[in-house]
Amino acid sequence: MNVLGIETTCDETAAAIVAPGEDGRGVIRSNEVLSQIAEHAAYGGVVPEIAARAHVEVLDRLIARALDRAGMALKDVDGIAVAAGPGLIGGVLVGLVTAKTLALVARKPLLAVNHLEAHALTARLTDGLAFPYLLLLASGGHTQLVAVKGVGDYVRLGSTIDDAIGEAFDKVAKLLGLAYPGGPEVERMAEAGDPERFALPRPMLGRRDANFSLSGLKTALRIEAERTAPLAERDVADLCAGFQAAVVDVVVDRVRVALRTFSGVAGHPTALVAAGGVSANGAIRRALAALAGEAGLAFVAPPLALCGDNGAMIAWAGIERLRLGMTDDITAPARARWPFADVPPAEAPRAEATAE
Repeated sequence: MNVLGIETTCDETAAAIVAPGEDGRGVIRSNEVLSQIAEHAAYGGVVPEIAARAHVEVLDRLIARALDRAGMALKDVDGIAVAAGPGLIGGVLVGLVTAKTLALVARKPLLAVNHLEAHALTARLTDGLAFPYLLLLASGGHTQLVAVKGVGDYVRLGSTIDDAIGEAFDKVAKLLGLAYPGGPEVERMAEAGDPERFALPRPMLGRRDANFSLSGLKTALRIEAERTAPLAERDVADLCAGFQAAVVDVVVDRVRVALRTFSGVAGHPTALVAAGGVSANGAIRRALAALAGEAGLAFVAPPLALCGDNGAMIAWAGIERLRLGMTDDITAPARARWPFADVPPAEAPRAEATAE
């Protein structure tokens, strides 16, 4: 089984060919990703219209390259998977219309994949991980703690009530005058900073639910920056270090709460998993690995190349769904908003569905 995966939900255009391996992991035959960072850098963030046009200009060539590097033709694939949302609707439409056209022409099954579900299943692509597991899904627009019980079976244990982790990193970077994309720049500056110089809050620490709130932390950092201005490079480094340390403390506390509630909805977890662009942050990875060790669990996070948006994770989610006969027809809609996890009624946080 070989599946073509197409990803166009935000500012990466991606196409990949993936097949299941004998050990339960996936075999990535090709994985082509073209970033649009240069196109959006001048604006300090993603411009939806520019992103959609960029996808149109390169997607056909990227698919051809993915097929060529896998040594295949379109007729050789067994299914065409595409991220049908959530995301910037213009970009989502580019990928979905392309996938529908290819599926019709080649007479192949269409698999309309939830982009967030693809992140959730990446641990099975890379490690063959068994269900159920606890997932921290953290990216530019999403922060969720999810019990991953099976394909299409997810329970959200916690979510952000305001800023997502990646969103907070990007806003802090912009506030401090750092380059775009902001998350990696904050992490880089934090390496040389003193995390204890500024007394920053740890929002929601100790709460019984597993929800996040980061807007207060962002505001506290802005107040410290204004009080210290004009900012020298050392000031920026210390602010970044303090901010990152606060985020790490909040993440560990929130994940610890989710671990305590996990068994009530899904039994004993096989692992603690981090996925999404923010899972590339080294400080967060190290803290989660230590927490998993304390809990007697394995810690699984994708290699850095699979943390951000990519076609391989879409193709793998397509494989998971194709195995179960969960195919889609030509009427599959493009979705700007598409929650992928159910919420326990007693602890329902605000639904989160912004684009990555």
